[in-house]
Amino acid sequence: MPFNQGHVNWTASMHDEIIAWRRDLHANPELGYELPRTASFVADKLRAFGCDQVTEGVGRSGVVGVVHGRIQASDRVIGLRADMDALPIHEATGLSYASKTEGRMHACGHDGHTAMLLGAAKALAEVRNFDGTAVLVFQPAEEGQAGAKAMCDDGLMTRWGIERVFALHNEPGLDIGRFATRTGPFGAAVASFKITVDGKSAHAASPQAGVDALLPAANILIALQTIIARNVHPLKSGVISFGSFQGGKPGGTFVGSSELRGLARWFEPKVRDTMHRRILDISEGIASSYGAAATVVFRNLYPAVVNHPAETALAVEVARTVMGEDAVDPDHSQLMGSEDFAFMLEQRPGNIALLGNGSTAGLHDPSYDFNDTAIPYGIGYWTRLVETAMPLQKS
Repeated sequence: MPFNQGHVNWTASMHDEIIAWRRDLHANPELGYELPRTASFVADKLRAFGCDQVTEGVGRSGVVGVVHGRIQASDRVIGLRADMDALPIHEATGLSYASKTEGRMHACGHDGHTAMLLGAAKALAEVRNFDGTAVLVFQPAEEGQAGAKAMCDDGLMTRWGIERVFALHNEPGLDIGRFATRTGPFGAAVASFKITVDGKSAHAASPQAGVDALLPAANILIALQTIIARNVHPLKSGVISFGSFQGGKPGGTFVGSSELRGLARWFEPKVRDTMHRRILDISEGIASSYGAAATVVFRNLYPAVVNHPAETALAVEVARTVMGEDAVDPDHSQLMGSEDFAFMLEQRPGNIALLGNGSTAGLHDPSYDFNDTAIPYGIGYWTRLVETAMPLQKS
């Protein structure tokens, strides 16, 4: 293989086995916290590998596996996290192992993340070439339901004594065998917002008798795009995007109520406060000018992903030994995408990094598929990370 796999006895048959796991997971996607098949699949594998402890139902449906090193003189403990859930998207890949469940697919590569961490668990349990404990965290509900927070609230860090925590996420457009990360804010915080506009329904032939709720809602949608351009500092980052505009039905009646839903993203709390305030002020002001009323619900979802300096330096060092000096970008640009691994990074120092997925469709695209040629690099990174963070003492 074109990488340094450390103490993993990497073979083509091992790669084929893990690809089979990944494709099985891909064909049987499950959503949110409802992961009975996926969680059982993971727990059964961990037990078969000889993990020292396997616990199910953490944070409702997460799975935690524990592998002790050859010795435990240091009492060091690190956590490695993979997410397991799929998305409510209709798959359009046409693959032989495409989703068997209509309207669900692994469109973000969590099947690959899970398979790579399972492969690392197998290798670590076989070799145990480290001094300390590796805690393998398989998380539910990353896609919008804060499964990382649920696991933390269930005592993940304290129950297993985790001192540092790490994660990988595949990145379409980044070449296979390449690795990218950065210190400090890496992924954006995110909030959802819902704007309800209430007017008064009336026959379309008598507009003076009602208040059309669609018209102010349409103007609100356009006006909110000015917030980033005119209210946020030009050197700060923020995004406001809409995903839904609903109201009325075909016919001869003015709409009495309409609804807009969207997401706001930022890195700095001041930007969030500005967006929140202006969404409220603009929505209420425009609705009022049309004789309607607007109600805004703004809900924080995930905090910003903030990588810690020492752990990021460790991740970069390990990636360079696995993938080569020139294959590692230690100062990648910030990403406006969000990740609930942020909750784990709030509780313990750690790092999340990107692993190249090659020239594939983008994340959350119906044509996306995790690239199986990335698997050895992910497993090499995980095993080398454990061995580097918790080295055996030389006699």
